[in-house]
Amino acid sequence: MQALLNTLTERLAAARARQAAWPPFAQRLQAHGQRLLDELHHLYGQREDFAEVAERLLAVAYEGWRERSPGLRQLDAQREATPDWFASEQMLGAVCYADLWAGGFKGLQAQIPYFKELGLSYLHLMPPYLCPQPHNDGGYAVSSYRDTQPQLGSMAELRSLATQLRKAGISLVLDFVFNHTSDEHAWAQAARAGDPAYSGYYWMFPDRGEPDAYEQTVREIFPDEHPGAFSQLPDGRWVWTTFHSYQWDLNYSNPEVFTAMAREMLFIANLGVDFLRMDAVAFVWKRKGTPCENLPEAHRLLRAYNALARIAAPSLMFKSEAIVHPDDVVGYISPEECQVSYNPLQMALLWNSLATREVNLLQYALEKRHALPAHTAWVNYVRSHDDIGWTFADEDAALYGIKGFDHRQFLNKFFVNRFEDSFARGEPFQDNPVTGDCRISGTAASLCGLAQGDVHGVARMLLLYGVVLSSGGIPLLYLGDEVGTLNDHGYGKDAHKAADSRWLHRPPRDEARYAQRHDPTSQAGQLHAGLRQLIALRRHLPALAGGCLQAFWTHNPAVLGYQRGPLDDGVLVLGNFSEHPQRVAAPVLSALPARALDLVSGRGLALDQDLTLQPYQQLWLRLAA
Repeated sequence: MQALLNTLTERLAAARARQAAWPPFAQRLQAHGQRLLDELHHLYGQREDFAEVAERLLAVAYEGWRERSPGLRQLDAQREATPDWFASEQMLGAVCYADLWAGGFKGLQAQIPYFKELGLSYLHLMPPYLCPQPHNDGGYAVSSYRDTQPQLGSMAELRSLATQLRKAGISLVLDFVFNHTSDEHAWAQAARAGDPAYSGYYWMFPDRGEPDAYEQTVREIFPDEHPGAFSQLPDGRWVWTTFHSYQWDLNYSNPEVFTAMAREMLFIANLGVDFLRMDAVAFVWKRKGTPCENLPEAHRLLRAYNALARIAAPSLMFKSEAIVHPDDVVGYISPEECQVSYNPLQMALLWNSLATREVNLLQYALEKRHALPAHTAWVNYVRSHDDIGWTFADEDAALYGIKGFDHRQFLNKFFVNRFEDSFARGEPFQDNPVTGDCRISGTAASLCGLAQGDVHGVARMLLLYGVVLSSGGIPLLYLGDEVGTLNDHGYGKDAHKAADSRWLHRPPRDEARYAQRHDPTSQAGQLHAGLRQLIALRRHLPALAGGCLQAFWTHNPAVLGYQRGPLDDGVLVLGNFSEHPQRVAAPVLSALPARALDLVSGRGLALDQDLTLQPYQQLWLRLAA
């Protein structure tokens, strides 16, 4: 590949060597170009026109670099010099829908002082791109990556928001929806009209022969919406639609798709985006006779996109969204693939621990599944815009005598209030009676008991967010959680949303609760003050930077434990996942110093005797007190 890279570099330089943008581009091309070509060769090297394919892609990369602003190029240099910048204890993320939470881009810009007050350094906006109305899967059916939804504001306003956020020290995060487009995208419209070039951008077939062959081994994702993985067009053709029928899967076996999407990726990056949430990474490559999930080519695609970014937008980071088996989740995380990743296992097991009052699976996951490669990080979260799925590993559950299928049925019943004495008030999502599969919708507050004024509701939420803030990685807050926003049952009155229960936990900004955030007698005030305290503690604890963690087994099934940092300058976190006081026996603590300071309460504690945690209490113990 080096010989081909040299040849292509010479061809590009012939027309561009005198341009000011060329020398730094050429330098990065030599550093990362061979890796890019290697990945592409594995995907497309069998083609006779591979050299031409590669040359077109490198031209796209150069144009993306040339269009990058001076401010972003300066940021590129800074981030290249500090590759672990995102692992700082100063990092705090938040996520929201721009329209629901702030009315649009201008409203978000007006909220920057609040973001700074909260301590944010990372803001993920749900997809703002042009999409069909009203059916668009919450923005994940993109009609144009270069236009915004009119109700949010213009592309110029989005660019302005990115600039103002960057000045405030807040990284902008947007989605790269690269598995599929909307059926209203110009490419899809051309394919629908019969254009052979654009028909090749999608998986389109004249009859059921090939779809039937593929569906022998692929699973249904949205069975309520359509059976199988394909949808039929009015003219009789079938198109691959992993998710909704209006979301057409892109055909990455066609290299023109990769080149076209690379152009869109760099356009988004040049808006001033620091992280791209790589949507649905597990599904991007198809091969007959396989589940068409987590295939090796999917990883090669991501590594090719990553190498392209190192050349043309070096500060751009990738965040993996893979809600799959824990082993497969970790497979997407590396400096050469996705530098950060959602941690769906931790999220699911936090809720599991609340329901069961047992921390065994979560404790095991922290010990066995938390570690990541250097220069990478988890994005830890309590909930997202999406449903909660029970993605724990059945083999892990079996170690504790837990049958995975049966346990998932229990969790589903518990969180939709079909289990005796449940405190949760969620709703099922994509309940499949054939497979028994089901996921859960609901805001964190409603799933923790705040909807009915449960006396422990606030403490449950603070415990969940305490783990997210202290366990290593980038903590992510769903905006509205900090004031305990409840389920929005009004979604059922909207005919365009009623069939998708995820709108239950995508409520509009609750102005009344935000007005109460400084009232210590209110749920909102107690939550806001508690979270602000934990966030402030995190920012002053270097031991919480990075992701290294040592599990601390408390030998109490209801009490989670882990240590961050060295024994003489670290933090020991303990959390009671029960509504009853729980004891950690003195012998368990015998290797620790005799005294410690609980940073949450400010109280000194004796560790040479039994330690009692109150219901849902968390302790952040400074052991060198």
